[in-house]
Amino acid sequence: MKPTLFFDFTVDKQNNTINIKREFAADRPTVWDYYTKSELLDQWWMPSPWKSRTKSMDFREGGKWHYAAVGPNGEEHWSITSYVKIEPKSMFLAHDAFGDADGNINIQMPQSKWTMNFSDMDKNTLVHGIMQFSDLAQLEQTIAMGFKEGLTMAMENLDTILAKR
Repeated sequence: MKPTLFFDFTVDKQNNTINIKREFAADRPTVWDYYTKSELLDQWWMPSPWKSRTKSMDFREGGKWHYAAVGPNGEEHWSITSYVKIEPKSMFLAHDAFGDADGNINIQMPQSKWTMNFSDMDKNTLVHGIMQFSDLAQLEQTIAMGFKEGLTMAMENLDTILAKR
């Protein structure tokens, strides 16, 4: 029987934030690697049947992750994550935006600041993500695009991978 892992997804419209707390059945160094190495992110980051495909990744302060969400018919939706602060195996702060294949940010789409915290939870790992938006409209657009459902499916992909280790 599969264990129930803690999951909380809270939208705070007064502060234009989304708080995501998710437990994973693996130690912190392993979960950290799955969030910070492109070859591992590409295995789980998108909800099925979509796939993540990294064009480039430089996980360091000032570095970027440029990747596409690739659909089942080959369609591509690009994103750029810019890393601002990194405390290894503990937290990272990044700016996230939609873009194009050349790495240009699409200012018509929502942008957010992510603070990702990693902590021990018994033998498991708790990942606490805080997404901050500059205004309510961007938060609401993100929710309307199915963010909660897509992220939930992606995290379940990671559960499957971790269970096979």
